[in-house]
Amino acid sequence: MNRSFWQAGHTPTLLSAFLYFDLSFMVWYLLGPLQVPIATALHLDTQQRALMVAVPILCGAVLRLFMGMAADRIGARRAGLIAQAIVIAALLAAWRLGVHSFGQVLLLGAFLGVAGGSFAIALPLASRWYPPEHQGTAMGIAGAGNSGTVLAALFAPVLAIAFGWHNVFGLACLPLLAVLLVFAVYARDAPLPVQRKTLRDYGKVLVGNRDSWWFMLFYAITFGGFAGFASALPGYFHDQFGFDSKIAGWATAACVLAGSVMRPVGGVIADRIGGTRSLLMIYMAAAALVAVAGFGLGGPVGTVMLFVLTMLCLGAGNGAVFQLVPQRFGSEIGVMTGLIGMAGGIGGFLLAAGLGVVKQHTGSYALGLWLFAGVALLAWVSLRGIKHHWRSQWAAGAARV
Repeated sequence: MNRSFWQAGHTPTLLSAFLYFDLSFMVWYLLGPLQVPIATALHLDTQQRALMVAVPILCGAVLRLFMGMAADRIGARRAGLIAQAIVIAALLAAWRLGVHSFGQVLLLGAFLGVAGGSFAIALPLASRWYPPEHQGTAMGIAGAGNSGTVLAALFAPVLAIAFGWHNVFGLACLPLLAVLLVFAVYARDAPLPVQRKTLRDYGKVLVGNRDSWWFMLFYAITFGGFAGFASALPGYFHDQFGFDSKIAGWATAACVLAGSVMRPVGGVIADRIGGTRSLLMIYMAAAALVAVAGFGLGGPVGTVMLFVLTMLCLGAGNGAVFQLVPQRFGSEIGVMTGLIGMAGGIGGFLLAAGLGVVKQHTGSYALGLWLFAGVALLAWVSLRGIKHHWRSQWAAGAARV
């Protein structure tokens, strides 16, 4: 990274956006590593436990559209402050009033979905300060905040053992308040005119445009797989191998860290060999790895390694998808980013909730894992069928498709 990058934009806003995104992802994912003690205390079955961790993913996915529109209208900084205040208020209420039923924990999950929508605020806030040649780097730094899921997986189970799971909600407010203060003091909206998006704008790119639906499908598998497994794996490791919440959280943290690190690397690889070629390899590898995990081969250590490799693939896939998006939707990149991000969240919800349903009704996670592997194979077949059309119709000369 050269000196011109740091001189081109507004570094305090960039770093504030990263911190805001990082802590938002941490609390968005908070119910995942806490699912075992919460389910035990509330007497939830496997299906209910899975829905509990899936609701924040779904709400975050849908809210991304509306939070993006809010950021366009009132400014990304102000929208971020309001969203963070809502999340902190919800966590404080859960801490002080308690969470005593399945309905209440679902309500908390819905409010945590506001944190999941931070993607639509942090990235525009940071990137608008930078010229086109530096926007990719700026979005990469701000977007690295998805590593906040690792913080939750590492520390939430440990804090739950030390202080009780309900007190984790109160403790989570401490770093959130600190970041809210930093964000309020240092973040600034770029002095640029912003085109306001409406629901009609989102609808226009979907009607009669098959490529938009293909991209939503492909990201629903890569990011949906990442988010869905990140939320489901603590419960999976507990059910399959008897891991306590701390060990399950640490094993999940290793998987999530792998996926987070590989996202920017996946974009670099896609630049070099082409996004479609990269995705074809990723879908085939992910399908094979998850299918093998469904057979339960290798025991606890082998299974953890299989999911680490799976998350490496899915993380790289996230980067590869967004290497292709600007080439196809250059003038509609803002709208398509919102729609594709929403599709990714919906995919994560379906995976996390679906694994719980399968486990509840069959007594095993195997069928759910094989179904995901089958969907990844379907994506491979679909992409293989349309890649030549893409390369001939809209591939830019300087970029690899």
